[in-house]
Amino acid sequence: MQDFFILLLTDAIALVAGIVFGKMIFQKSFKKAEDDAYSRASEIIRNAEVSAESIKKDRILEAKEKYLRLKSEFEEDSNKKRNILQTNEQKLKQREQHISQMMEQNKRRENELESLKGNLTQQTEIAAKRREEAEKMLQQQVTQLEKIANLTADEAREQLVDALKAEAESKAASYIKSVMEESRLTATKEAKKIVIDTIQRTAAEHAIENCVSVFNIENDDIKGKIIGREGRNIRALEAATGVEIIVDDTPEAIVISGFDPVRREIARLSLHRLVQDGRIHPARIEEVVTKTRKNIEDEIIEIGERTVIDLGVHGLHPELVKMIGRMRFRSSYGQNLLQHSREVAKLCATMASELGLNAKLAKRAGLLHDIGKVWHEESEMPHALLGMELAKKYKENPEVCNAIGAHHDEIEKTSIISPIIQVCDAISGSRPGARREMMESYIKRLRDLESLATSFEGVDKCYAIQAGREIRVIVDAENVSDDKASMLSFDISQKIEKEMQYPGQIKITVIREMRSVAYAR
Repeated sequence: MQDFFILLLTDAIALVAGIVFGKMIFQKSFKKAEDDAYSRASEIIRNAEVSAESIKKDRILEAKEKYLRLKSEFEEDSNKKRNILQTNEQKLKQREQHISQMMEQNKRRENELESLKGNLTQQTEIAAKRREEAEKMLQQQVTQLEKIANLTADEAREQLVDALKAEAESKAASYIKSVMEESRLTATKEAKKIVIDTIQRTAAEHAIENCVSVFNIENDDIKGKIIGREGRNIRALEAATGVEIIVDDTPEAIVISGFDPVRREIARLSLHRLVQDGRIHPARIEEVVTKTRKNIEDEIIEIGERTVIDLGVHGLHPELVKMIGRMRFRSSYGQNLLQHSREVAKLCATMASELGLNAKLAKRAGLLHDIGKVWHEESEMPHALLGMELAKKYKENPEVCNAIGAHHDEIEKTSIISPIIQVCDAISGSRPGARREMMESYIKRLRDLESLATSFEGVDKCYAIQAGREIRVIVDAENVSDDKASMLSFDISQKIEKEMQYPGQIKITVIREMRSVAYAR
């Protein structure tokens, strides 16, 4: 038992010693950690103080810079305002000086006006006295003149008026004559100017069509398919379209002949569709031609509608619109009828606007003036009268109807736009290149012109130039004088007007050249 207590006491002493030793170790460790923490905290405080000091210095420098900048801006702004104030003060001083000068000038003018007013009153009184004296003297002179001339003042006035009236009538007659001549010259110049301006401002594309169309093919093997067995395909095509189809040795081409351009176009399009399809036989030919004819009719209506829209002509009857589209496939002397009608419409509108007339009405009449040429039925009436009847039938304006009927002088002109339509029709048809002539008739006309000019006495040579629009006549200088040369050009022009038909006008130029020849031997 004693051993147990000794052992227990020994353990307790060991435990107490361990506790004391552990406490001493803990205190040493805690003090060391406390010293380390204190040193780190001191270092952090020192670093914070240094950074705070540098930040403080930076903020102080920024504040000083901002202060200096604001101070300079303020001083600059103050200087500007001070300068403006000084400038305004100077202007005010100048205005005050100017106002004081103006007041002084007004005072001087008032004084001058007062003095002038007094002088004017005196002069008025003097003038009244002189007027009375002049009236008395005039009365005395009139009385003396009446005694000398044995005439009263009224009789003398009547004689003077008669004399002045006769002189005025004479001067008026000469003045009227000169004005008439000047007006005639001015009117001619203005008319030429209007026509030239109209032609310059009007532009149109010009298409020339003939009686033959050419259908191009890729190779000549297709010609056999088009002809068919024993020619049945080509006969069916000719019967369906009403044209003549010529298949000859021309390489890669088939000629379509016919006077009607619509039929030629139907035949050409039908051939194109048949060749593309490859199935060519009489039943298929009739089917394709029927469809093509329907498409052409639709295209005619579309062309008419597009034309009236382009020209700004509204309210036309659908039949008239259809006939306008049909003009695309008609020609007159090689000139496409639709292009001709469009050109005449534009010319008429321009000329009417230059003359101060109704341009829309003139354009409408110009577009419809040849509408009688495309009527689908045969008629013995001239195309102008037929067109007038069609216009009346479809309720067109009476002025338009008269212009259509009178553009070839079949009826009397009752509208002011009728002569404009006639003139513009002539301009469009007679310009160079508008219409074709047969080569034989063209050459014959040139020869007739030259032979007509050479038939006059004294003419040595004659040449037709510029496609027959000018004749140059060379005369013998010994037999023809200058005065006779002038008369000769007039006589030739009169004979051409009487005996020949030609488009437009022909210029006759007579050339008289005197040559002296000598030889030095």
